[in-house]
Amino acid sequence: MSATGSELASLEFSRGLCLGGRSAILNRNQALDRFLAGVERRAFRMAQVATGDADEAMDLVQDAMLKLVQQYGERKEVEWGPLFHTILQSRIRDWYRRAKVRNRWRAWFSRREDDTEQDDPLESVADTGSLLSDEQLAQKRALAALDQALRTLPFRQQQAFILRAWEELDVAQTATAMRCSEGSVKTHYFRAVRALRQLLGEHWP
Repeated sequence: MSATGSELASLEFSRGLCLGGRSAILNRNQALDRFLAGVERRAFRMAQVATGDADEAMDLVQDAMLKLVQQYGERKEVEWGPLFHTILQSRIRDWYRRAKVRNRWRAWFSRREDDTEQDDPLESVADTGSLLSDEQLAQKRALAALDQALRTLPFRQQQAFILRAWEELDVAQTATAMRCSEGSVKTHYFRAVRALRQLLGEHWP
C-alpha cells in the first residue's frame, strides 16, 4: 500500500478546504494528521476483529477517515473521536449486511456441490517451531484467546465492549457511535464482559 489512511485523508481534506489563511490550513491539517495517526492502528484492530480480514479492515478504516475529513473536518477537534467511531461502526454494520448476503449465496451453492473437498485440518495448526519465553508465550495465547472470544460475541456486544474498553468512550459517546440508547449500551457491555470472563477463563486480567 503506497499511502496510509491518515495520509489519504489529509490529502482529501487539503483539497476540500475553502480558500483561507495558509496558517489556518496548516494548523488544521496538522491536527487532523495527529488525530488520524493516533486512531488508525486501534481502528484497524477494531475493524479486523469485526471482519476477520486485514484487507477489508483497512478499506473500512480508510473509508471512515475520508468521510470524517470530507464531512466533519471543520468541526472542533474534540468532536472528531466520537464522529469517527460513529462513521466506522456504520461502515462495519454495512459490511456485516453485505457479508450476510454473500454467505447466504455461498451456502446455497455449497449445498449443490457434491464433490467439495474438505480442507486439511493440519493446515490450520499453528507453527510451534519457534522458541518463545514463557511470558511471550502467555501473552500470545492471551491475545489469541481474546481475538477468538471477541469474534464469538454478538455484533452489538462486540461493538459495546471495544468502544468502551478499548477506545474508552463514555456511555453517551458509545450510544452515539452505535446509534442506540445509553441503556442498550450498558446492557450490551455488561453481557459482553460477562461472556468474555466465561470464555477467557485464566486469560481474563
